[in-house]
Amino acid sequence: MKRSASAEQPIGAGPVPQYPIEPVDNALTVLLLLGERDELRLTEVSEYLGVASSTAHRLLAMLQYRGFVRQNPRTRSYLPGASLTGVAFSILQRFDFRGAIRPQLEVLNTALLETVHLGLLDGATVRFVDSIESPHAVRVVSRLGRSMPAHCTSTGKALLAQLSTEELHRLYPDDELIGLTDRSIRGRAALERALDTVRTRGYATSDEESESGVCSVAVAFPFRHSPARLALNVSAPANRMTAAVQRTIVDALRSAVGRAGPLLPG
Repeated sequence: MKRSASAEQPIGAGPVPQYPIEPVDNALTVLLLLGERDELRLTEVSEYLGVASSTAHRLLAMLQYRGFVRQNPRTRSYLPGASLTGVAFSILQRFDFRGAIRPQLEVLNTALLETVHLGLLDGATVRFVDSIESPHAVRVVSRLGRSMPAHCTSTGKALLAQLSTEELHRLYPDDELIGLTDRSIRGRAALERALDTVRTRGYATSDEESESGVCSVAVAFPFRHSPARLALNVSAPANRMTAAVQRTIVDALRSAVGRAGPLLPG
């Protein structure tokens, strides 16, 4: 049976329109399902919408044509397409993340006297969207505006650790990874072991993995606190990143995330 318009309403859905357009409703429902599930199969779409497989196939084909879904050529399942992620990212950019989190960057920079960053996970890369440099003459320079492989940075590892195994494998379908230094993680199995450690500790580190002579520590915001995947990072020259300093940084980052998290749109 076709699901009723009042049944299984998505979170945040409005009232049922007086003159609903069923094909539009079905297409939007598929997009909402992609926000809840890692992937969709034709049979799942057909059964959920209560339509024939041929109808579901035509619907998915149109969404694929417009770039809102893409099909895995091996499994034939459907994943979010570039148009969908592009729209989502455009909307995310309108939220004033930097305005909400900037005071915590300032607190960290003043307390620790090291360079601090706000990073955002974008696929398998990290984009640094805000930064304050250390006042020291010898310091880690700002990475503001740069994008780097997520697995080579503490920020990226802190964020990747919050993904499921299936999500991680979609980002890294190959066993071999490209590194930035001779200390970079270069295998998916090694990355998974590193992420297990991040989950246990609650923070991530980088020991000259993205740049020689640079060490960093990062703590991610829980995904439920924000529609973006964000993390705070403190970076320092390797000779200043002692075990005691690292512990101090971890405590400061956790406190900053705890203070800023509730201010983010969720």
